[in-house]
Amino acid sequence: MSGTSEGPTPVADLIGPDVTESNHEAPPRADAGDGPAPPFRSAFTAAPLAMAVVDREGVVVSANDTLGELLGTGPDRLAGRVAADLVDLAADTRTWHAYREVLRGRQARLRCSRRIKHPDGHSVWVQVTVSPLPRGEEGVLLSVADISARRELQARLRHLQMHDPVTRLPNRTLFFERLSAAVEAGAYEHGGTGRIGLCYLDLDGFKAVNDTLGHRVGDRLLAAVAERLTRCADEAGYARASAPLVARLGGDEFALLVEDSTGTEQLADLAESVLTALQQPFDLAGQRLSVSASIGVVERRAAGTTATGLMQAADTTLYWAKADGKARWTLFDPERNAHRMTRQALASTLRPAIDRGEFVLEYQPLVGMADGRLSGVEALVRWDHPQFGILTPNRFIGLAEEDGAIVPLGRWVLATACHQARRWQLENPDEPPVFVSVNVAVRQVWDSDLVADVADILAETGLAPELLQLELTESAVMGSAGRPLQALQALSDMGVRIAIDDFGTGYSNLAYLSRLPVKVLKLDGSFVRGFQYEGDEPDSGGSGADEVIVEAMIQLAHRLGLTVTAECVETSSQATRLRRIGCDTGQGWLYSRPVPPDRISELLSRSPVGQPAVGSP
Repeated sequence: MSGTSEGPTPVADLIGPDVTESNHEAPPRADAGDGPAPPFRSAFTAAPLAMAVVDREGVVVSANDTLGELLGTGPDRLAGRVAADLVDLAADTRTWHAYREVLRGRQARLRCSRRIKHPDGHSVWVQVTVSPLPRGEEGVLLSVADISARRELQARLRHLQMHDPVTRLPNRTLFFERLSAAVEAGAYEHGGTGRIGLCYLDLDGFKAVNDTLGHRVGDRLLAAVAERLTRCADEAGYARASAPLVARLGGDEFALLVEDSTGTEQLADLAESVLTALQQPFDLAGQRLSVSASIGVVERRAAGTTATGLMQAADTTLYWAKADGKARWTLFDPERNAHRMTRQALASTLRPAIDRGEFVLEYQPLVGMADGRLSGVEALVRWDHPQFGILTPNRFIGLAEEDGAIVPLGRWVLATACHQARRWQLENPDEPPVFVSVNVAVRQVWDSDLVADVADILAETGLAPELLQLELTESAVMGSAGRPLQALQALSDMGVRIAIDDFGTGYSNLAYLSRLPVKVLKLDGSFVRGFQYEGDEPDSGGSGADEVIVEAMIQLAHRLGLTVTAECVETSSQATRLRRIGCDTGQGWLYSRPVPPDRISELLSRSPVGQPAVGSP
């Protein structure tokens, strides 16, 4: 029987391993007469165990004093009473059937637990045992042991096992017990809304409290938070069947479980009340502390939901709340979760995909603004995923950087691009060789020997160092110090060109650039997209501010000995204006979209590169 919810009505509980039941016929008994035989009368009467002799019809023949005391009446008044009524053996069908079988001699013994009412009003937990009398005696012996103290100890131990000692809230074990019971089919099939909700919250910055003020203050803060959460739950449960269950799941994580929820609005109101309650500072032994929380909110139909699935959804939503800025609640979004699942699927298959050869390179031309000739190409990696199709870098490069797969992937891109550049050079001996530009993540510099990799690949392919350009983002280059800066300098000394990609979106510190081994600036496409007006005059539509900024950056870059490439050149008007203000190289759909290697071969034979663009619609 459960020790957490016990009403006054007795409920049968056949004891597991201690129950002795058999279906064999018990040996016949002689007539019992009026109770135990005389030699045993004194022992029966004075026994500390409450006992009664019951005949085959279930009627008490005699009872000892201990049983009378336990039931609050004299033993003589028990004679002639129906034994099953005294200890409520008819409370459930299973126990009643087993008891009748013992009376008929077809079952050896019955043992069960009962909660019975004493005449003075208090309840008593007893263990009832019914067994045949010794051979030669007709009837059965009913013995009743008071186990109230044991049950109380068990209940206290269970409470300690199921509650957190710091906050006195239900702990993770009891929470999952309640959650699992709430999503079982029988819990919602009869009555209620059939829905379930969960607010899963984490305190923001709690670790700093522990680290600076100590665990004693941290524990006091957790207890104070628990009190406020309990008040929120009580207020939310007002005029409802029950209040939400508040539990501490561990550390600074709490949960509020709402059974028979009425919809997302109810859970949103609860989450909002929790945030409001936690906004007020806490006064703890002279310490005034402020704390906030991030809350993941999930509400759904209980049918088809598992405890594990609900907690996973809540955990994911809590992560979103923290990622979105903390001190807020976020509602579970199936579409956002599907995107996350897709992201996880990509992350788990990324490294094997490199070995399986699922990545391919496309190349986008870099065209000289002055003569329109193809001077180089940028290698752009694509993932030919067997399930999701062709994926662009924005779908997987971030994942590769997170788990370190960018190192082997980057090495493969570098080697493949250099092999291809050398192949173009050999296939077009009469044309000036084009350089290949390869994107490099800063983690490649930290986690691998990039300088050695580049030297080995150049030696293997026979490509001249000046025909390789490595692109790093502005934030990565501007923050370079120590090993990254040494690697960039070594590559530059080798003859490899270093370019800053997406320039103008980060620090834009041209003075710092003069101290770095950078040769090329690639202006972010947002500047070029500002060249939207047609004609030669700025007042012909739109603002000329972007052109003024770009012209100033080009002039400063030239003063520092750097060349400038403009990205996202899509119209001839943009190209004309960039050429007029001194931009060196252009890249964009005006010249070509990213294309396979064989299409670049067509551009190599075209002089100059112009319209129509290769791969354009």
